[in-house]
Amino acid sequence: QVQLVESGGGSVQAGGSLRLACVASGYTRSHNYMAWFRQAPGEEREGVAAIYTPGSSTIYADSVQGRFTISQDIAKNTVYLQMNTLKPEDTAMYYCAADLSRSDYDPLSVDYDYWGQGTQVTVSS
Repeated sequence: QVQLVESGGGSVQAGGSLRLACVASGYTRSHNYMAWFRQAPGEEREGVAAIYTPGSSTIYADSVQGRFTISQDIAKNTVYLQMNTLKPEDTAMYYCAADLSRSDYDPLSVDYDYWGQGTQVTVSS
């Protein structure tokens, strides 16, 4: 049973920083991609950042490029999302995802096999 558990969310003022963590367990083989998504109330879930775990290449949504950094600690089965210069529009529930369903899919699409429960990020102005 694959489990993804997110942590690190909270409330912060605009311009501040947070670091999210996603711990993966119950996996018997390597993932291909892991990613962070977010969903604000009334909005669709959107891809924020993804990492190709075998090689550590990364991809970001335009809205967070230069402010957010995705990274991994393979020994700890953990993926991080460092979020700097946060804006009120970054307020959302943030979800971790693992295993892009097909290797030719967009890594920032929602086509992942496994999802965490989410952690709330609130940025006040």
